[in-house]
Amino acid sequence: MNPATRQCPAVLISAPASGQGKTTITVALAAYHRSQGRRVRVFKTGPDFIDPTLHEQASGHPVYQLDLWMGGEADCRERLYRAAAEADLILIEGVMGLFDGNPCSADLAKLFGIPVLAVIDAGAMAQTFAALAYGLSRLDAQLPFHGVVANRVGSERHAAMLRERLPDDLRFCGALPRAAELSVPERHLGLLLAEELPDMEQRIARAAGWWAQHADTALPSPVDFAPVPTTEKSALSPALRGVTIGVARDAAFCFLYRANLDVLEALGARLMYFSPLHDTALPEVDSLYLPGGYPELHLSQLAHNTGMLSAIRAHHAAGKPVVAECGGMLYVLRSLTDAQGMRSDMLGLLAGEAVMQSRLTALALQRVVLPQGELRGHTFHYSRMQSDLTPVAKGVCPNGSASSEAVYQQSRLTASYIHLYFPSNPEAVAQLFRP
Repeated sequence: MNPATRQCPAVLISAPASGQGKTTITVALAAYHRSQGRRVRVFKTGPDFIDPTLHEQASGHPVYQLDLWMGGEADCRERLYRAAAEADLILIEGVMGLFDGNPCSADLAKLFGIPVLAVIDAGAMAQTFAALAYGLSRLDAQLPFHGVVANRVGSERHAAMLRERLPDDLRFCGALPRAAELSVPERHLGLLLAEELPDMEQRIARAAGWWAQHADTALPSPVDFAPVPTTEKSALSPALRGVTIGVARDAAFCFLYRANLDVLEALGARLMYFSPLHDTALPEVDSLYLPGGYPELHLSQLAHNTGMLSAIRAHHAAGKPVVAECGGMLYVLRSLTDAQGMRSDMLGLLAGEAVMQSRLTALALQRVVLPQGELRGHTFHYSRMQSDLTPVAKGVCPNGSASSEAVYQQSRLTASYIHLYFPSNPEAVAQLFRP
């Protein structure tokens, strides 16, 4: 082993599809090992704002994305290397199914040699469970594989049937029972946030107990994590030194990558948080960051907070930077109509209206080339926007999806449905926020 390499037990939790219980198993694993006094670091593969809130509560530590496309290999390698220095266990929750997407969770596991724990919803199957487990473990001979865990199992007899045809060399890591208290309620953009569930601590404790009772409690094998070569590292210039950025953060604007905030601070910015729902004035800031979230669930409160509306309008009129993403963009439009047909006036900084739809309208990775530089991110929304404005650029999906989100820039306002991943180009981000 290279002297600079660090070792740490690690496993990537994946599944044959979404909805199998990856998040529940990840939370159970994190909570169980934390209860044993171990330091657990959790990562999430792919773009996701919601699952990390549950992982953070279970592990007691911040959660970051590992995304080979949005962030790149060096970004992922550096985060894993740092985690290995301070953790007794690294957990990574995959995205969608194990081989879904390009790059997929299996690509991440192969690149870093992290064994896969496959979660299979076995509620409606018996011996065929083995065929699915066998396929996941054997489709790619280069994929390191830890084992398989059955979720939503009805009884001990059911668990025995699931194991009947498993090959001897395919580890069966446990059978978690069907239990409503282990599940997390959902809505149109995914699971509820951890802070929205008053009994989340109890749910996490029960999940840890179920894991201790019904699954393999041993640590996975250690993985060697190598540092990023010095030639691939690039130090950030303090391009935002002396700049204070107001970051909207409350129940309506809660989709924030921790990595985005870290980038802003690494560029030298000072961050001040405020609530468009509850505050009636802005703090003393040079720039504003309005991230995504659920403005459609808080229309009346946003529309009637006239003090905040006036403050943000004055900030924009003074030619100060505003970056608005997805829900943040809906907030800067003339109006937003919720799923029940209730229309409310919004900030009116951008000529356009949006209406919530009953179905998903966009889900895709996005690459966009702005005057400030190329940035990467993703789009995921249920609303549809109408505007006669000409966008400054349009996003392109690397996987061939037709989703192509417009980016609008007027004065110092930059607005789009795209959730930007700031580590993809910190220098471009600095230009967006610099007064």
